[in-house]
Amino acid sequence: MVRYIHGATCYTPETTLENAAVLIDGGRITAVDAAHALPCPAGAEALDATGLILAPGFIDLQCNGGFGDDFTADPTTIWRVAAQLPRFGVTSFLPTIITAPPAQAALGQQVVTAGRPAGFRGAEPLGLHVEGPFLNLHKKGAHNPAYLRPPSLEAIADWAPATGVRLVSLAPELPGALAVIRALAARGVLVSAAHSMATFDEAIAGLNAGIRYGTHLLNAMPALGHRDPGLPGALLAADRVTVGIIVDGIHVHPALVKLVWRMLGPARLNLVTDAMAALGMGPGVHPLGDFEVTVDESQARLADGTLAGSILTLDQALRNLIAFTGCTLAEALATITATPAKALGLDHERGRVAPGCVADLVLLTPDLRVQTTLIAGELVHAASRD
Repeated sequence: MVRYIHGATCYTPETTLENAAVLIDGGRITAVDAAHALPCPAGAEALDATGLILAPGFIDLQCNGGFGDDFTADPTTIWRVAAQLPRFGVTSFLPTIITAPPAQAALGQQVVTAGRPAGFRGAEPLGLHVEGPFLNLHKKGAHNPAYLRPPSLEAIADWAPATGVRLVSLAPELPGALAVIRALAARGVLVSAAHSMATFDEAIAGLNAGIRYGTHLLNAMPALGHRDPGLPGALLAADRVTVGIIVDGIHVHPALVKLVWRMLGPARLNLVTDAMAALGMGPGVHPLGDFEVTVDESQARLADGTLAGSILTLDQALRNLIAFTGCTLAEALATITATPAKALGLDHERGRVAPGCVADLVLLTPDLRVQTTLIAGELVHAASRD
């Protein structure tokens, strides 16, 4: 199908184009220009986006589940949750498997590499984010300590993008971690520091071995100290690292979000949700791996008060970042589009509104609510338009 979108203000996000037109054919963008310079071809299906904002589809690198389903408990629910994510503007994501028996990650790999189920319409899993089991016991958070294990090359023998693993979070200070980091990085897996007690020097050793990402900055790691910067200091200071952060106003105080923004900007800061099964379910008790989590209107916690994932949506994170930092819309959009795509090495085809890219697009209202979501040029979500 040839589709023609016109009339929106388009954020590519590198540039802004008023009264834009985007032409889509075969699931990819073929042209982007001002509407007066790019007329609608005969036979194309036109979508009038006048008064709306057109942006690349959102990419979430850390999503544990949602709508009552937990990926770690049952990886076969990945596609069921994926079908619901476009309502929040999410067009692709990394289903996240936390610390569990090895069979759970293996099943997750099978699910994402098997391809779309027949008739599926929803966000595209780009591969797994495997968060654990190579984590520091003292910063385990909501991970079951019974399944934590030392890093080993044997355990990651079949972890690679081609086999469904895109991102691995681990503690770089653990014995054997550096060899695992090198092996994963050599295969094209994005390696991240997480749930760690690493000193600054241990963190730098991990970066030198191939770590290029930081998972949920300032959570499950030592505090940033002026004499002992530790893992957060190493992540913030390293220009080669992209840093994930949960901008719900709870995991990281808004004032710290503003400081981190000033240090990193849109090229290195990546908003994630870390959403769990309670996403979209309302207050109550919900599963996260082997634990039950109590959720109210804004947060999720274990029985001992430990923060356990979130119920944040990526469109809300976008609005929060602008409110907390005063950044521009273009800058905020980059943190959930171009920046995560580049971190994954997929910026040649995702995260931008440009010819040749997959036609994953979102239309937002002026107050940044999701109006319409398209995935590979197919309309998969449309809210009522007043």
